[in-house]
Amino acid sequence: MPKLQVRIPHSLTADEARSRLHRYAEAMQARHGDKVSDMDQRWDGDDLLFGFKTLGMKISGRIAVVETHFDFDGDLPLTAMMFKSKIEDEIRRQLERLAR
Repeated sequence: MPKLQVRIPHSLTADEARSRLHRYAEAMQARHGDKVSDMDQRWDGDDLLFGFKTLGMKISGRIAVVETHFDFDGDLPLTAMMFKSKIEDEIRRQLERLAR
């Protein structure tokens, strides 16, 4: 499976970064719950681990809250490769919003 990796710097405290990511994850689940299935989100220390299915594709990964940045690492199904740059751009845009 191809990898997606995005690193976004932030100047937030670790607690504020985790809090923003937690609220964002809850909002995304509420907003897009009708378009996804098998949604799984859980925290492992400072890492938000997630997985879901959409359009028949399994998406999974983690967002690590690091002292100076967010690290997104995800697996992209081969069937979604043609959308890789659009997906990376959207992830980057969303994490940049959280970092402000």
